[in-house]
Amino acid sequence: MIAGYDIGSRIAQALAVARPDLVRALVISPPLPGIGDRILSPEAQREFWYQQFHQLDLPAQLIDGQPDAVRAYLRHFWEHWSGPDFGLPAGHLEHLVTAYAPEGAFMASINWYRAGAGSVARSLAERPPAPEDRIAVPTTVLWPEHDPLFPPAWSDRIAEFFADASLIRLPVAGHFTPLERAHEFAAAVIAAC
Repeated sequence: MIAGYDIGSRIAQALAVARPDLVRALVISPPLPGIGDRILSPEAQREFWYQQFHQLDLPAQLIDGQPDAVRAYLRHFWEHWSGPDFGLPAGHLEHLVTAYAPEGAFMASINWYRAGAGSVARSLAERPPAPEDRIAVPTTVLWPEHDPLFPPAWSDRIAEFFADASLIRLPVAGHFTPLERAHEFAAAVIAAC
């Protein structure tokens, strides 16, 4: 059983495609395939700007190795992408700053995007597979209602990519599903086992 959200969701999906014999079930939150060119809408591009920013040399110059800049950058995303009733405790933010502030740590953290694995390119390249080639592993999808990156409307094509998927909407949740809705995430994992 594999569970993941964000990058972990993409990795879980890739494992289910490559080695379905090793995967009994998935529990995932966005991103999921099926977004398509909706990712180019003005609303979406206001959210995904960071992926293009990470391709530049500017993150190394403006953020890497600078605790105050790392703090401001991370705080922006935590505050902007969280649901309306979630706030990251100050101690947790400082823990993240400690992890990402040493020279080279922030740049290492964005290498996923620098390698071209971002959502924009992937969403534009995805095409629905033939019905028999959809991900066959039983999949539970937890979709947050207030994720500014992946609006609930983008859940409309799940069946085109998954043969056996159930969708659970998470009211009031933002992008950080395992933190914001830990109980629901854990319950889905337990149910999938």
